[in-house]
Amino acid sequence: MKILVTGGAGFIGSHVVDAYLDAGHEVIVVDDLSTGHRENLNPRARFVQLDITDPKVVELIRDERPAALNLHAAQMDVRRSVADPLFDARVNVLGTINLFEAARKANVRRILFVSSGGAVYGEQERFPAAEDHPTNPLSPYGVSKRAGELYASFYQAEYQIPFVALRYANVYGPRQDPHGEAGVVAIFSGRMLRGEAVTINGDGRQTRDYVFVGDVVRANLLALESRATGPFNIGTGKETDVNELARLLLDAAGSRSEVRHGPAKPGEQRRSVVDHGRAERELGWRPEVPLADGLRRTVDWFRARGAK
Repeated sequence: MKILVTGGAGFIGSHVVDAYLDAGHEVIVVDDLSTGHRENLNPRARFVQLDITDPKVVELIRDERPAALNLHAAQMDVRRSVADPLFDARVNVLGTINLFEAARKANVRRILFVSSGGAVYGEQERFPAAEDHPTNPLSPYGVSKRAGELYASFYQAEYQIPFVALRYANVYGPRQDPHGEAGVVAIFSGRMLRGEAVTINGDGRQTRDYVFVGDVVRANLLALESRATGPFNIGTGKETDVNELARLLLDAAGSRSEVRHGPAKPGEQRRSVVDHGRAERELGWRPEVPLADGLRRTVDWFRARGAK
């Protein structure tokens, strides 16, 4: 199968590309390298450097006629979305519509849209949140991801293009970028391996659902082959607070770094955890990598790279 993956030079997207190639698929990677890295690109994939808002993406998809689109490219910085909602909307809403229009014109048979299991729900009413939980996003990023899901639903209903929206929990693992709007696992791993102090925002009791990138990749493989449609939570269903996460990372790194507490981040979500029951029932997916094991693999990867 020919698959076009946007954001295929990024942290998660590059792992998905590797898995699709290993499964025997033909892969085209579209990435503007604004946050992705050339070193993540698999040489067996064809690479095209393009922004997803560029009209040339429509031409590329029209000419290549892939069977499926896997949409990982996004403006993913929550803080930037708050500071510049127009930029967030241009990339995440207009860029997504640009891709959906291209899919319509090229008769694409399936779309895998990457969403967010934390941002689209907002402050949860139930723990863990299932897919029918109210969506009350608290950031423009969350709004744009929910909008992408709704547009995907429209294109499925109007043009019969089946879609799956993978609502990722907090993904961590090798290749995560410790710079910019990075995940706490990447930031803490680097600092601990260098023996530097780490700072936890607030009391550290805010929780997240941490899912290993290898498990997320399996979800992308299963969703590609499935006939299921609609949103699917991809997470562990387990809450881990930042204090516990720091303890596990210290152990994995064999580090004695000082753990400090700083001011709480204004507006930070207190608890976030998703129910993966629908993915288990309909995709045959469930998380397999325990948090401690995944963190060790991640720290080992940063250690091998010199904790840059």
